[in-house]
Amino acid sequence: MSSINIKQYLDSTYLKTAAQANLSEAANNKVVQDFIQETIDEGFKLVMIRPDKVQLAKKLISKANSKVLIGTVIDFPDGISELDQKLAEAQQAIENEADELDFVINYQAFQRGEIDQVKKEVIACAKLGLSHKKIVKFIIEVAALTNQQIIQISALIKNTIIANFKEESYFSVFVKSSTGFYKTEEGLPNGATIPTIILMLENANPLPVKAAGGVRTLDEALAMIRLGVKRIGTSAAKTIADGNVSAENY
Repeated sequence: MSSINIKQYLDSTYLKTAAQANLSEAANNKVVQDFIQETIDEGFKLVMIRPDKVQLAKKLISKANSKVLIGTVIDFPDGISELDQKLAEAQQAIENEADELDFVINYQAFQRGEIDQVKKEVIACAKLGLSHKKIVKFIIEVAALTNQQIIQISALIKNTIIANFKEESYFSVFVKSSTGFYKTEEGLPNGATIPTIILMLENANPLPVKAAGGVRTLDEALAMIRLGVKRIGTSAAKTIADGNVSAENY
């Protein structure tokens, strides 16, 4: 397992807006550009960026003749937009040539017991992505959920996909742990932890699982992969790949 190519599991992630990074738009654009270039230079699986940066990534990746994939987030970070807004944002990302779409599922609707709404969202978002041969990921925001809710929403997504799509689609629909932007109290983890990932793996199978947020070291990343995680989202992909410890929380 140690001979694993860790870089092919890493979704190198930069999702801060200029305001969140405390930078001017121009300065933040430069950070994004450098980040995309680092992803290309390092040969990570994918660069995960905001929708308005997808065209920039496409330009840089094409110029470098790189195989790096482009991922973006939809309805980020709260997931509470109306379904038609979610789909419109995803459609635009598809037109801008994103390869993977990470939707924040309306986990608050799920918590309110609005299960049919969540199922409808899963079907519509997966259908749009899969019909354009895109990878689709549903972010469930584990830090906002109880263990029981993590089990239930992972199973809900799995069962909805199995009931509505062909088996060959399953590997293209991920359940993903976190946005990395959820505000927790008392310093509690806001991203993937081993216990939450185990719950997701047990209840999302056969759908693949992506661990995002909180993976800071190569050992942590390898531990997740040994459990069965297929992707890891991190803002510190190079630090992890180099075997160092990241101070970032995403």
